[in-house]
Amino acid sequence: MTAHTTQTQNDDIPAYNRTLIVVILIAGAFVSVLNQTLMLVAIPPIMQDFDANPSLAQWLTTGFMMASGLLIPITAALMDKYSSRTLYIAALVIFTLGTLLGAVAQTFTVLLIARIIQGAAAGIIMPMIQTLIMIMFPIERRGAAMGLVGLVIAFAPAIGPALSGWVVDHFSWRYLFVLILPIALLVIVATLMFMKNVTRQRASRIDSLSVVLSSFGWGGLLFGFSMAGSAGWDSASVLVSLLVGAVSLVAFIHRQRGLEQPLLDFNVFQSHTFTITTFLSVLVFTLLIGTQTMIPLYVQSVRGMSALDAGLILLPGAVLMGIISPLAGRLFDRFGIQVLAIAGFTLLSIGMFILATMPDNGHPTWLVAASISQMMGATLLMMPLITAGINSLPVPLIAHAAAMNNTLRMVGASIGTAMLVTVLSGRAALFDNPDSPAAIAAGIHLAFWVAFGLGLLGLATTVWLRHHVLRERRREQRAINEASGA
Repeated sequence: MTAHTTQTQNDDIPAYNRTLIVVILIAGAFVSVLNQTLMLVAIPPIMQDFDANPSLAQWLTTGFMMASGLLIPITAALMDKYSSRTLYIAALVIFTLGTLLGAVAQTFTVLLIARIIQGAAAGIIMPMIQTLIMIMFPIERRGAAMGLVGLVIAFAPAIGPALSGWVVDHFSWRYLFVLILPIALLVIVATLMFMKNVTRQRASRIDSLSVVLSSFGWGGLLFGFSMAGSAGWDSASVLVSLLVGAVSLVAFIHRQRGLEQPLLDFNVFQSHTFTITTFLSVLVFTLLIGTQTMIPLYVQSVRGMSALDAGLILLPGAVLMGIISPLAGRLFDRFGIQVLAIAGFTLLSIGMFILATMPDNGHPTWLVAASISQMMGATLLMMPLITAGINSLPVPLIAHAAAMNNTLRMVGASIGTAMLVTVLSGRAALFDNPDSPAAIAAGIHLAFWVAFGLGLLGLATTVWLRHHVLRERRREQRAINEASGA
């Protein structure tokens, strides 16, 4: 990406160096996204240090995800109210404070609060970054720019287990926070020095009732689906949470339709392309997160290998994701979403088929091959799908589209992961000893068969996507021809 200084035509938005801002945004995305999976391998030693049981310890990941999910929907409103520079600095400072608190935490409660603070900041940072990228670049170059963001979103979580496994094996889990802290501080310094505002503010107020309904709606669904895998679908806490979430979400949507300045604008779904690409991106994220959850469990509980081994199995695919993601963006700019969607879901489905059919005494390279296939597929899909959906919307809806996509991907991944864990648990429960390696292996293979079915569903849906993309292109061409004739 060549250096580029953009001169805006609005007096309240100064000229800015686009390349420099993109570097700052990508650095912020890396530290925030990396934290989503950094705790997975560290949970056992944390349980030992704080004498916490597994149900309590899993809140270190669930709490992070829920906090992110609660903040993402209000990011669009915050970007209307505050400058992009002010909001980005505030989010980075909040994230860094949470990181520092985690490094010095002496009790589990304090550590959990630190993770929630980190998650809240990440919930602002990620949709902000996507929105700013889409605003700064013309539509014909958005794919390449979003490909760089995709590199971070895909690569950072993939290296998280390997990195945390190495750190935990050689140092304390606290060093996972210590490692991130200087990077976060450097990003803050760079932001203070070089970040410019690239958005237009407007006089707006954030509707308090909408914030409450959004929090209970998205938060209730996230909590319910996150707990369903471990507590069971018939658990009172799961059922009450899902009911509260569903009712609150319906009320939230109804209220947004009556507001002049909605917290989250559901008019984004008037674009069929955005609707379909959002569904597909939820499906991709579900398969990616579900696989990264299942493979470490399979490697450690069935194969008897170490946490570091599990991370290393995922690493080759992560490296290829880093190489392919920028290329995928350029391919999108040149060929559009249809070809990438077919290729991506084909690779995802092949990876899931290998995992579903692989013998438990097979060589670990089969796991590596399956991981590479599904990660390559996800890379061809993730950012191109988001870009294609947002490209179909006018500029004023971009922030709302980014927030909506991020929210639904997070909730969808929670639902999908809970479903896969339920399939695993249900199959394992048919054995005399559900905790035995044989029982877990049978459950995981069945879960991968379900994932394979979801991959085929995505492949079939790309045909529908192609139809709507072509129809919208014809509509645009007719409008251009009518304008020329007038």
